[in-house]
Amino acid sequence: MENIRNFCIIAHIDHGKSTLADRLLEITKTVSDRDLQAQTLDDMDLERERGITIKSHAIQMDYVSRGTKWVFNLIDTPGHVDFSYEVSRSIAACEGALLLVDATQGIQAQTISNLYLAIDNDLEIIPVVNKIDMDGAMVEEVKDQIVELIGCKHEDILEASGKTGKGVQELLEAIIDRVPAPKGDPNAPLQALIFDSVFNSFRGVIAYVKIINGTLKKSDKIKFVNTGKEYAADEVGILRMKPEQRDAISAGNVGYIITGIKVSKEIKVGDTVTLTNNPCATAIQGFEDVKPMVFAGIYPVDTEDYEDLRDSLEKLQLNDASLVWEPETSLALGFGFRCGFLGLLHLEIVQERLDREFDMSVITTVPNVSYYAYLKDKTKIVINNPSELPEPNYLDYVEEPFIKAQIISKPDYIGSIMKLCMDKRGILKNQVYLTPTKIELTFEMPLAEIVFDFYDILKSISKGYASFDYHMIDFRESDLIKLDIKLNNENVDALSALIHRSKAYDFGRRLCEKLKELIPRQQFMIAIQAAIGQKVIARETISAMRKDVTAKCYGGDISRKRKLLEKQKKGKKKMRQIGKVEVPQQAFLAVLKLND
Repeated sequence: MENIRNFCIIAHIDHGKSTLADRLLEITKTVSDRDLQAQTLDDMDLERERGITIKSHAIQMDYVSRGTKWVFNLIDTPGHVDFSYEVSRSIAACEGALLLVDATQGIQAQTISNLYLAIDNDLEIIPVVNKIDMDGAMVEEVKDQIVELIGCKHEDILEASGKTGKGVQELLEAIIDRVPAPKGDPNAPLQALIFDSVFNSFRGVIAYVKIINGTLKKSDKIKFVNTGKEYAADEVGILRMKPEQRDAISAGNVGYIITGIKVSKEIKVGDTVTLTNNPCATAIQGFEDVKPMVFAGIYPVDTEDYEDLRDSLEKLQLNDASLVWEPETSLALGFGFRCGFLGLLHLEIVQERLDREFDMSVITTVPNVSYYAYLKDKTKIVINNPSELPEPNYLDYVEEPFIKAQIISKPDYIGSIMKLCMDKRGILKNQVYLTPTKIELTFEMPLAEIVFDFYDILKSISKGYASFDYHMIDFRESDLIKLDIKLNNENVDALSALIHRSKAYDFGRRLCEKLKELIPRQQFMIAIQAAIGQKVIARETISAMRKDVTAKCYGGDISRKRKLLEKQKKGKKKMRQIGKVEVPQQAFLAVLKLND
């Protein structure tokens, strides 16, 4: 155990975590030169295409130094705010963290957020200035920012370049010296924390565990403390580029267990694994339960695929523990699931993964957040879907979630950032100059205002320089109303939204205009209306498509044509009574892109 070091790499998005991990794998010869590629640990096509890490990736490396063989368990983590739950789980399996800061960009919002996560878990922090080979590198300035942030000494900060490999050898030596060896007793009753899991169609669920105490051997009878299920450990081993089988893994180490579990509900990330015949006294305090920020309905395009979609979501949840879902029904879309996500990027990634990994075509409804509704009789109910909002005569008031947003940017963009946040009902709480060229703005604002397009607009008005991080603070009373969209006087519940009264008229008008462009014309007139209760606040009309019924008449008396036109007129009247409007998938996504 003295020679084991467990550490993760944390940083803001795009500060070079995966590239540095590549150099560590190369220097420790964990991956052969032939297999090494850019972002080796990012094994999902989606991660490579977007250039971001979505999943945490654990890997074990052997490193020989000072005449001793050291075992490094490295976890490469995502940097985007939507995947901070992955980071919190990785931190639970480590004793140290490399805090990476880009020498060209300095400290960003997510750097601070991930640092606080690591400090809360008592991790040893090793600050590293990365990308020192870049032309715009401001090494000394960035070092000053780090000293101010974590109060370390100048000489404690390491310099490295993930691209060229400069300084990486010194980094490995610093990990040996500074990261503490894991504590634990190999002879105590088994106590292991599940920090991740994946589904393999041949072997079932593979659980990734950090052994806190005891030793886990192949064929041991094990028990999951939270679910109470008991299994035999068919295979145990360590995580290399491909899992490597071992006879046993003991305290302080990170590895995997295969038990042949086929039902994904029976294993839970954050659970404790122990032996059936010699159980541990207490379960490990895992990481806190995930708190979804954004809710959206996911429905199969074909209602017959409902059960397949359920299976796909279960398997995806194993690999992405921050996804939560429950069944729901919609009048417009049939049977589907109400899913909770950590943000809009998370929603986009889940939708993309369902399509690629499980071949599921789905319709996603308008994303919204959770609200608390208080009735006149003082009952409190949670609203995850606008259709759940009680009628106004029963409703007393509604509370919506507020967040504390930290935005770090250059002083040049303060005006436009403040205007954006004020338009989104934000309240400025603080502004601090971190350095003469970097300012931190703190706002309190409703979560509902940032889930659509806030991040994209922020990036464009700051020319890509602003970084953004947020966390929930509380629920506050707001003047919210339910906006219904009606097609030919029928409510489309999948398009309804809870919105602040001051924005309802503008939002309703723009949405009606957008739907007019997207809904195909029918042979009958379609009325698109936005309504608050019974009051219609906006209307657009899609005129009927005219079918040329007189085309077959070539000559003869005018009465023949008139007879056909009269017949068509009657048919159109009947069609309007029973005509159903088909709403394309783009119409549901249109709400997200109203500002384009």
